[in-house]
Amino acid sequence: MELPLDEEDGTFTNISLADDAEHLSSRASLKQSSWKAERAHTTMMNADMDAVEAENQVELEEKTRLINQVLELQHTLEDLSARVDAVKEENLKLKSENQVLGQYIENLMSASSVFQTTDTKSKRK
Repeated sequence: MELPLDEEDGTFTNISLADDAEHLSSRASLKQSSWKAERAHTTMMNADMDAVEAENQVELEEKTRLINQVLELQHTLEDLSARVDAVKEENLKLKSENQVLGQYIENLMSASSVFQTTDTKSKRK
């Protein structure tokens, strides 16, 4: 390695290798610090992404739970509507039977002498 020549006085200048080692060490330290900072940043970003994914997973589970609950309620409503329709039909059927029975009882009463209406004026005479 050639030493630089100082043109003013014609002597050589000594350059300390310790300065180079310190400079290289400083550069390596800066690279390592930069790498650590980048790694920490990546770790933080990964943690943020994991938090977002966890939040999305919770939201997805909640949506799924709500959808299942809505579907269950729809089925329950359908069952109740079918039951109401069946009760209405049964009610109409029973009303019709009551009318028939009422008419039958009226016919029996009019045909029987026990249930004949008595005219009080005609008995006195």
